[in-house]
Amino acid sequence: MLDLRQLRYFVAVAEAEHVGRAAERLHMSQSPLSRQIAQLEKNLGLTLFERSQQRIRLTSDGRVFLSEAEALLRHADRLENLGRRLGRGEEGGLCIGYVGDAMHTGVLPRALRDLHDDRPGIHVALYDLTAAQQFEGLRQRSLDIALVPEAPADDDPDLESAPLSADPLLLALPTGHPLGGQAEIRPEDLDGQPWIAVENSQDVTWRDGFIASCAAAGFTPDIRLAAPDPLTAIGLVASGLGVALVQESMTRGRTQGVAVRELPWFDASVRLWAAWHRIDLRPVVASFRTTVLRAREDGEGDAVEK
Repeated sequence: MLDLRQLRYFVAVAEAEHVGRAAERLHMSQSPLSRQIAQLEKNLGLTLFERSQQRIRLTSDGRVFLSEAEALLRHADRLENLGRRLGRGEEGGLCIGYVGDAMHTGVLPRALRDLHDDRPGIHVALYDLTAAQQFEGLRQRSLDIALVPEAPADDDPDLESAPLSADPLLLALPTGHPLGGQAEIRPEDLDGQPWIAVENSQDVTWRDGFIASCAAAGFTPDIRLAAPDPLTAIGLVASGLGVALVQESMTRGRTQGVAVRELPWFDASVRLWAAWHRIDLRPVVASFRTTVLRAREDGEGDAVEK
């Protein structure tokens, strides 16, 4: 059986890549720490570190083991906290993963407000994670529910999901831009315009996908800048550096220096799903899932079909 204390020692050494520095961080002597790591390797029958006189590095097997060890320790911490809260007579807590769009669309804030009104004593922990990290968190049971930009596969053996919103993409132009005064903006009007594209850090092919979607609509974007998020793109548009496609939810109350136009011929949106584990939902998790889906119906975003 794994010793959680040894796992914590292992993670500390892996992060420091030095037994001495890890020992200082753990407030213990170097020799006992080295013995604990050696004992862990012996028990596992696995070499976790490559050792040299200057430092130690994880082996390839060690890197895989580190990822799983960190997940187990997070779950152990969560389980301990849950037990303490239950021991105090509380209902327990919720660990919620999300992406920025869950905040921008208002889905998560509405759900949290409703949860607070119904059960003000519940502790909530929020984690801003990628979709892949959230799916793994659900499987490891370190997350209770995930709000993600894509659904898990239909044949996923562990996860289920439901659509929450589709946030339409609108054209953002600098105030006073010549196209802003046109009754209708056609695809060919956008050819040759300087563009600010919102990059997708989770997808290395985002630029190709963006260009392909524009080409399918009838124009080719001249990408001058790549913004890391929609708010940055809006700020760059307001500075007159180009035009951009941004979610409708991001333009509410943030349009100083920016004109926003709908493009009826450009049918694209940023989507959001809720995902959860198929089995063993605690009552508070099942209740919050219902709250999230109700928040979807109460919001302005349109539900989408998976």
